Amino acid sequence: MRLCRFNSDKLGLVERDVVRDVTAALDVIPVVRWPLPTGDPVVTHLKELKARIRQIKATSAIHQLADVRLLSPVANPGKIMAAPANYRLHVELDTKDPAVDAGVHRAQLIDMEAPTEKLGLFLKANSSMVGPSEGVLVPDGTRVDHEVELAVIIGQQGRNIKRADALSHVAGYCIGLDMTVRGVADRSFRKSRDSFTVLGPWMVTVDEIPNPGNLLMTLSVNSDRRQHSSTAAMTVDIERMIELASANYTLHPGDVLLTGTPEGIGPVLAGDVILAHCDGIGDMTVPVKAG
Repeated sequence: MRLCRFNSDKLGLVERDVVRDVTAALDVIPVVRWPLPTGDPVVTHLKELKARIRQIKATSAIHQLADVRLLSPVANPGKIMAAPANYRLHVELDTKDPAVDAGVHRAQLIDMEAPTEKLGLFLKANSSMVGPSEGVLVPDGTRVDHEVELAVIIGQQGRNIKRADALSHVAGYCIGLDMTVRGVADRSFRKSRDSFTVLGPWMVTVDEIPNPGNLLMTLSVNSDRRQHSSTAAMTVDIERMIELASANYTLHPGDVLLTGTPEGIGPVLAGDVILAHCDGIGDMTVPVKAG
């Protein structure tokens, strides 16, 4: 099932080139009061939602996919986690650019076989999250690079999750853009500006992607292809990342894990258009704006 959040926080079921408005299915989510329970309620109650969507979709209003405004498919992540330098060619090739290296990154990473194992994950501010239609805001005079990634959406709460059980804690997948200001500041700071975590175009539930460890990803800017790789090239796979993350903090439904970017990163400018693709998910078009 492909679920999107669109227009004025409507819940949509994506079927080929149309979006069915299945917002009425949200009635299965219990009404709560402060303090709110931890976790995104749509992801927490995904099983019940999917059952209700199947009941009502035949009579739901239909919109053309091209006409809707796509927001992040996750509205309320508890945290956004990200893996640093998780593709070997990204380390070996991209850090040769002095603007990317900033005098520190290549020296730190080049001798590490799997940087995520050594450095762990870093966190990005939830306020950096947007959907593809909202676009990326690039400040004047600052280099901002694109990084396409597979985003994993956690579906079940867990702590100290074993590798063998890791994928059972996943609700689904989407495309992620981990936008990055280049410099010497901490990763979490440089990557947490408003609009620097783009999630979309929708969440594909886990049953539709049986092998997330072998998905082709590409990214183009203004039709110029820059990134082209597979999740099979990750040095630390999804199962291990979930194991590492849950050894340090409890994972909750709606938490997002960005799994690292392959080689080919590069700068974007206001007026550019990013097109990101991932097999099994689809295409995500993101405008770049001044801001």
